[in-house]
Amino acid sequence: MYRYDSYDQSMVDARVEEFRDQVQRRLSGALTEDQFKPLRLMNGLYLQLHAYMLRVAIPYGTLSARQMRKLGAIARKYDRGYGHFTTRQNLQYNWIKLADAPDILAELASVEMHAIQTSGNCIRNISSDQYAGVSADEVTDPRPWAELLRQWSSFHPEFTYLPRKFKIAVIASDEDRAAMRLHDIGLKLVERDGRIGAEVYAGGGMGRTPMVAPLIRDFVSEDEIVSYLEACLRVYNRYGRRDNKYKARIKILVHELGVQEYKRQVEEEFAHMRTLGLNPPVEELDRIRAFFAPPAYESGLSEAIDRSDPAFALWVDRQVAAHKAPGYAIVNISLKPLTGIPGDASADQIELVASLAEDYSLDEIRVTHAQNLVLPHVKKADLYAIWQKLDEAGLAEANLDLITDIIACPGLDYCALANARSIPLAQKIAQRFANAERQTELGELKLKISGCINACGHHHAGHIGILGVDRKGVENFQLLLGGSGAGDASLGQITGPGFSEDGVVDAIEKVTDFYLAERTQGERFLDTYRRIGMKPFKEAIYG
Repeated sequence: MYRYDSYDQSMVDARVEEFRDQVQRRLSGALTEDQFKPLRLMNGLYLQLHAYMLRVAIPYGTLSARQMRKLGAIARKYDRGYGHFTTRQNLQYNWIKLADAPDILAELASVEMHAIQTSGNCIRNISSDQYAGVSADEVTDPRPWAELLRQWSSFHPEFTYLPRKFKIAVIASDEDRAAMRLHDIGLKLVERDGRIGAEVYAGGGMGRTPMVAPLIRDFVSEDEIVSYLEACLRVYNRYGRRDNKYKARIKILVHELGVQEYKRQVEEEFAHMRTLGLNPPVEELDRIRAFFAPPAYESGLSEAIDRSDPAFALWVDRQVAAHKAPGYAIVNISLKPLTGIPGDASADQIELVASLAEDYSLDEIRVTHAQNLVLPHVKKADLYAIWQKLDEAGLAEANLDLITDIIACPGLDYCALANARSIPLAQKIAQRFANAERQTELGELKLKISGCINACGHHHAGHIGILGVDRKGVENFQLLLGGSGAGDASLGQITGPGFSEDGVVDAIEKVTDFYLAERTQGERFLDTYRRIGMKPFKEAIYG
């Protein structure tokens, strides 16, 4: 994984000291809250309902055991003993004291981490595939490009004050595990005629007006990706709405201009960018690539897995994915225990995962956009030992991509923007569908909950999505069906009138019962929905 050089470290250290001075001035009263707000947001510090929340960047979801252990230590020392992993592959602390924020940033900087550009109208954390570098289906490891874009976008003077926040995802396989087309810009690395380049998608996103990003260019050679993204952002920065934050995202611009006109303007700008020599030299990309060279995998390892323990066998079938190296596997760690909060991990659990990475995963951990964790380099011979340790820590839930593997935002329990609570609802749904056989029978079924229209829980992309709204001071939950954040990206549609918290749980049960009755052999929930449409599901819910 990438390691800071002296420039990276000095940049992060300088930001810590700058923010320390800003915090001291706020605490002394020299800065008002209105003056301080844009400064704290530049450092990932939000003021939520009950306390400050700090969002820590985990670039493209990759971190080391040392970094993970630091996250656990910060949770124990400065928060309430836990952290919350998010759909942006970041980590949030929900109970931060303002006076402690500079010290937290300093501790993060000591392990090559920061909170820069995790908020504000800038290019946010670059996200990627959690299986990057270890999956056999990718054309190349996308993380060197994600790291290059992180460096390009950090403190970029032209794109620090965009019309609205901006999110980029980079993948390199046909299976989209990062919801790439629901980003402002998505890059899919491809190989054409022996050359690596990228398909470029622009204008995706969720929130108040969800859209799936259209293809803007079917191939940009790898040596021109940076200048092409500069062109995309320049057109957006020039014409994006600054008078109305609800119409400020690039998805609105692409929609209002039309895809062809946006493409025309980008191509015109790109022709100009080519004359400026802004693409990084090949040597710089090679330097970054060297950090992501495949580790020294052992050879001659056994492929055998002892499945005599049925609980372990169930976990292997659900949580373990194929690795490109013989004798190795990818381990998915569920942060969705049936009575827990989706994405939360205690300091002890965070530190345990750090130890497992050191002992069994070549010192590497990944965070997924579905709020889970991954150990990417595990010998198959070590799977049973890992499972035992996870089980002791309450981290061995075997529910990856099942109905209880719920994505949920913090909701009204924490967020000042929320209209409804997400966490209690997620817990009720998980308890209703707790039976492991029932979950397995339902198969792949991605359920996602947002506590407001900002869609931090990605409800538009859920096979089943739930949106919390305020109905005359009462929490109400709209039910959506048919969304997907995968390669077959689609947006869920509202079924009809909303429900109470208990009512929406009952409605989901009706939906799943109807699916089981109507599906054909081998059909996922999403396949059945797409085959028969909304109307019969709606009749099953409201009839």
